[in-house]
Amino acid sequence: MTVQDPVRIGLIGCGRIGTHHATTLSRRLAEAELVSVADPFEANARRLGEQLGVEWLTDPMVLIDDERLEAVAITCASTAHADLVVAAAQAGKAVFVEKPMAMSLADADRAIAAAEAAGTPLQVGFNRRFARDFAVAHDAVAAGRIGTPQLLRSLTRDPGLASPGAVPPWTIFTQTLIHDFDALNWFNAGARAVEVGVIADALVAPEFKDGGLLDTAVVTIRYDNGAIAVAEASFSAAYGYDVRGEVFGSAGMVQAGTPAHLSTTIWTSDGVAAPTARQDTDLMGDAYAAELAAFCRAVRSGGPTLVGGHDARAALRIALACIEAYETGSTVAVRDADREVVA
Repeated sequence: MTVQDPVRIGLIGCGRIGTHHATTLSRRLAEAELVSVADPFEANARRLGEQLGVEWLTDPMVLIDDERLEAVAITCASTAHADLVVAAAQAGKAVFVEKPMAMSLADADRAIAAAEAAGTPLQVGFNRRFARDFAVAHDAVAAGRIGTPQLLRSLTRDPGLASPGAVPPWTIFTQTLIHDFDALNWFNAGARAVEVGVIADALVAPEFKDGGLLDTAVVTIRYDNGAIAVAEASFSAAYGYDVRGEVFGSAGMVQAGTPAHLSTTIWTSDGVAAPTARQDTDLMGDAYAAELAAFCRAVRSGGPTLVGGHDARAALRIALACIEAYETGSTVAVRDADREVVA
């Protein structure tokens, strides 16, 4: 087998993001060969399998045990991620898993241990690390161009909240802001989050707050190197999908991200306008492809993945601390003790 041979991959989870990843693997990446897809909901599996012309299954374990496969991409419900990572690793498969890798620290540790014991690559879907503007910003910080990081900021604003009653409790921390927590950890490399404070509410759909919805949040994080970070999220940006980051240091500042889908600006009597992305798969499409390509290269070369299980665990530590901070109404320490998230 040569370095150029595509990695044979099966994908578990045929929902929105699974469909996007499967399509990318099948039609965009020379590094990958999508062999099969699986989803417990037969209609989902059949739809995607037939759409892409690949085998479809309803039992993820049958896919995992397929000896034709070298790797498994896990893009199903987050509560199933850790168990599937463990099963795939134990079957000798390389694993790409969407964030969050796990919903508790104990499950994160299980997943990490399984991959390490099997000696199989494990990569987690933190796509901002593969967005060109974020990568350039990170490299500037790492090279010392802005001095010592002192203030950091990351934000995620989703373009709408179509079904607020369907959003599980704590989603804003474990599913949305977890991207920001990873970005902040990445920008402030070598530092460890030690304390968080949270202000959160249901400002977009207040009538759903009693059901556990939080759709707006601001998180402050203190790191052990003294740096202070702010992460914010909203589920209702009228102008489109918006992802940005910023690091202010002793010698300067670097910013990354924009909701603009294109660099085009239109100047008229109405003012200045720019087209914006309405979905994450539009704004971050190249980053999604780049992370999967990097995973395939790691599988084929035997080298380390660029964002692994320990990175996922570090972001999860912050997300779980946010839940505790919200519930207690106080600033709390970021702990390594297990705390189960009720989905």
